[in-house]
Amino acid sequence: MNEAPLFKPRFNAAKPAFGILVFLLYLFLLAPLLIVFVVSFASNQYLSFPPEGFTLKWYGMLPQESTFMNGMRVSLIVAVIVTVIVLALGVPAALALDRYEFKAKGAVQSFFLSPLLIPSIVLALGMVLLFGPLRLTNTYAGIIIGHVAITIPFVIRTTLMSLATTDTSCEAAARILGADSWTVFRRVTLPIIQPGVIAGGVIAFIVSFDEAVISLFVAESGLPTLPVQVLRYVENSADAAVAALSVILILISLVVVVVVERVMGLRKALR
Repeated sequence: MNEAPLFKPRFNAAKPAFGILVFLLYLFLLAPLLIVFVVSFASNQYLSFPPEGFTLKWYGMLPQESTFMNGMRVSLIVAVIVTVIVLALGVPAALALDRYEFKAKGAVQSFFLSPLLIPSIVLALGMVLLFGPLRLTNTYAGIIIGHVAITIPFVIRTTLMSLATTDTSCEAAARILGADSWTVFRRVTLPIIQPGVIAGGVIAFIVSFDEAVISLFVAESGLPTLPVQVLRYVENSADAAVAALSVILILISLVVVVVVERVMGLRKALR
């Protein structure tokens, strides 16, 4: 004869409530993307939801829109150059912050990360006032400097996270065996922190490519980037071509992140 259990498990209402909350949060974050995706196939002449029919004509129009193609070219050039610069500056800066003790180290680290805390509109206004007398507005140099300022914190942050989990005994052993500082960095340190460096570079590229506020202020009339061209297009045309372009950009970003995750282990790099 089986005895009845002394205690019956209680129903925990917190678990389903938490699940519902997570679902609503995901829905809130993904709903705008899903709507853009659906609208990009709509046959409506103007941006509206829900769509009235299905068509691929907006995707076919994109190669014919010279404004989008020119903006894409400028954005790609800027993003690639910015990524190279922030990696060249950010990785050594992170190494210095992690390995050396010096006065005002906290202030220097806060300075490097300050662009993440300052509103983009404030940075953009300051850059316009600074770049104007230097004749850097409407130039590649001006856009690149502005984008470097807002992307270098990501490289420093991801590199610092990788360095925090690095065993320095390998570097010490390499020095004992006679390796110089450059060899130690190139053959020992860099391979260890490579996931964090790659992750920072990918984030910097995406942020630079998508940056609109600084690009709008610094080079709106001379070298409009793709986000600026999109803003211009929406002001003058209200069709779904911009939705189709948005879907393509989202897919490109997803592909880049997935490839980096598969090859380098992005989640491991960001731990």
